[in-house]
Amino acid sequence: QLQLQQSCPGLVKPSQTLSRTCTVTGRSITTNYHYWTCIRQPPENGLDCLGAGTYTGGTYYSSSVKSSTSISRDTSKNQFTLQLSSVTPEDTAVYYCARGEPLATPPRYNYWGRGIQITVSS
Repeated sequence: QLQLQQSCPGLVKPSQTLSRTCTVTGRSITTNYHYWTCIRQPPENGLDCLGAGTYTGGTYYSSSVKSSTSISRDTSKNQFTLQLSSVTPEDTAVYYCARGEPLATPPRYNYWGRGIQITVSS
């Protein structure tokens, strides 16, 4: 059974780097046509797709993300990691990892990890 589990500190200070790892079990992240997506939901706002790591090792970033955003993967651990550097309180949100099609219209996600609250505050 496919599962996605996140790990990340719940509190990050402004200007620091937020690093969130999503560990996938039950399916290799290199499986064809799978996109492993980083999504967040700020307070009182809708879901915001930050980007995705692809099954080939490529990356996709939403046009709305900062240039300080990066997504990487570790195939030996079956993980992909989202990093946001120089965070501000506006990066406070519930963060999710999901498998799906972020480029579809509308985007489609069929597996979700449990959301994790990440707060940026001094």
